[in-house]
Amino acid sequence: MKPDSDTIDALHQGTQARKDWMSTLARIETDRLEKAFAALDAPPRFSHLRAPEIGMAMVRARAEAKGRQFNLGEMTISRCSIQLENGPIGHGYIAGRDKRHAELAALFDALLQTPEHGPRLHETIRTFAREQAEHMNAHQAKTAATKVNFFTMVRGED
Repeated sequence: MKPDSDTIDALHQGTQARKDWMSTLARIETDRLEKAFAALDAPPRFSHLRAPEIGMAMVRARAEAKGRQFNLGEMTISRCSIQLENGPIGHGYIAGRDKRHAELAALFDALLQTPEHGPRLHETIRTFAREQAEHMNAHQAKTAATKVNFFTMVRGED
């Protein structure tokens, strides 16, 4: 039996929401996550499926956005996977060498999937995402103010 279009749309929205919060968790400062974790009523019990670890990932790029892919280079990442005592699994992937950040990201990923913590934490994550967007917009505006446009004048033939 094939799923109907409403079911597919709901799954897509859920997947996109999770991608969005995982992106926000990966970019937020570790101390902000520590404070949000400390603000929880009772620390959740969890076990590591994959203990925090540091590794490398190959970064791929494209020439002129549509050209052939090429290996740009390697970057350091930290990752962690946890499972809450009541079942949900969370994953955290962070650029850099911060194991605690990866663990907190995985923990929040799992907590955001639970009905008891999810709704309150979604608002916290939305606040973090708004702050990140404001910071990015301010940075882009500052960068745009220093943009220099170069052009070449063509001399006509007599």
